[in-house]
Amino acid sequence: MVVKDSRDTGDTRVGVLLEPFIHQVGGHVSMMKYDEHTICKPLISQEQRFYESLPLAMKQFTPQYKGTITVHLLKDSRGHLNLVANPLTDNRGPYDVSSESSVMLWQKLQKNSSEHGNDCPLVQWKHTQLTQSLKESCPGKTHLRTEFHVSSFMEDTNGNQAERKSCNPWRLHCHKEHLTRMYSEYQENKMHRFLLLENVVSKYKHPCILDLKMGTRQHGDDASEEKKARHIKKCEQSTSASLGVRICGMQVYQADSNHFLCKDKYYGRKLSTDGFRQTLYQFLHNGLHLRTDLLEPILFQLKALLSVIKNQSSYRFYSSSLLIIYDGQMPPERTTGSHRQGCLQKTNCSSPEGLSKVDIRMIDFAHTTYKGSRYNHTIYDGPDHGYIFGLENLIQILQDISEVE
Repeated sequence: MVVKDSRDTGDTRVGVLLEPFIHQVGGHVSMMKYDEHTICKPLISQEQRFYESLPLAMKQFTPQYKGTITVHLLKDSRGHLNLVANPLTDNRGPYDVSSESSVMLWQKLQKNSSEHGNDCPLVQWKHTQLTQSLKESCPGKTHLRTEFHVSSFMEDTNGNQAERKSCNPWRLHCHKEHLTRMYSEYQENKMHRFLLLENVVSKYKHPCILDLKMGTRQHGDDASEEKKARHIKKCEQSTSASLGVRICGMQVYQADSNHFLCKDKYYGRKLSTDGFRQTLYQFLHNGLHLRTDLLEPILFQLKALLSVIKNQSSYRFYSSSLLIIYDGQMPPERTTGSHRQGCLQKTNCSSPEGLSKVDIRMIDFAHTTYKGSRYNHTIYDGPDHGYIFGLENLIQILQDISEVE
C-alpha cells in the first residue's frame, strides 16, 4: 500500500507500508516484505559493505542486493504506528521501485492494557488484520487457525515442537520483539536505514526452509568478552562444535496434512549429532515419503559452494547462516535438462536432474570480515576452515541419507 506522509513540516512524502515477511524461520531481527520479490532488514554497515564488494563467485549463493531505503515509524489518526519505507528518497541500488507493486498494510502497535500495571507497550496484531495477512500470505490457507498466540511456538513438556497449522510462529516472535524495541526508541522524525534484498522464496508455493548456523565460531571480532563467552558456550553445547553446523530454524510442508512443521533455534541448540541427522531427514520428508529427488541437486549445490568457500582467502563468515530451500509442492513430473547458470565447473558442466528445485543461499553477514574491509579487526590467512568443516559434515550426512535410501 502506497501512502502519503504529511507531517507538521508540511512536507509530503510517498512511502510504502511494510508487511512482515511471513516465512522467516530464524534470526532475531524481523524481516519485512517490501514487495513480492523483495524483503528488507535493518541496515548494518558491515553487512552492506560485504554485499557491495561481494566476490563474483559467491553471488549465485547469496540473495541479490537491491540497495537501501529509508524507513520511519508513522502514527496514524488512532495513534497506531506503521512502518513506512521511502524508497524514492534514498535508494542506492539498481532497483526501480516504480515498476514494482505495492504491499499490504502490516502490523499495528497498541499499548498494553494498564490492568497489570505495566507501562511497557505490547506489540499486538489486530485480530482481523492478522487473519487476513496470514490467509493472503500463506499456503494451505483453508487450514489456518483463526487465533494466533505468540506462546504457540513454545515446546511441550517433552521438549518437542508440535506440527504447526499456520505459518511459522518464529516470525511473529521476531516481529514482536523487534517492534517493541523500535517503539521504545520511537522518535517522530527518526529515519532508519534498511537493506533491500531478494526474496529467495518468492517462486515457491510451499517454501520449505532450513536455516543452518555455519562454522565452529559464532562471535565477531568486535564482540565483548561477555558476548564472546556466551557464544563460545552455545557452540560447545551444540552441534556447532562437533559438526560445524547447527539448526537455527526450519519449516517443512507436510503434504498429508497441508500444514507446516516448524522448529526454532532453541530446538536446534539441544540436538545431538544423531538428533541433527534425524532432523535433516525430517526436513526432507513431506509426511508421506522422503523427497529423494532433492538429494542430488542439494548435494550438487553444496559441493559447488564448498569449492567457492575454499577459494575465498581471508574471509570469515562468523554468525552467518546457510539456507536450504525447496518447494513442498511436488512437481507433476520430473523434469530433465536443468542447468544452473554460472556453474562453477569450467567445462562439460553436467548439473543433476531437478537442480532448479532447490536453492542454497548464504545470509546474515553482519560479522563477516575479510582483507580490505574497513571493519576487520584481524586479518586472517586462508579460507574459513570452520565453515568448511560444517559444509563437509553437512554433505556427508546428506550422502549417508542418500545411500540408505
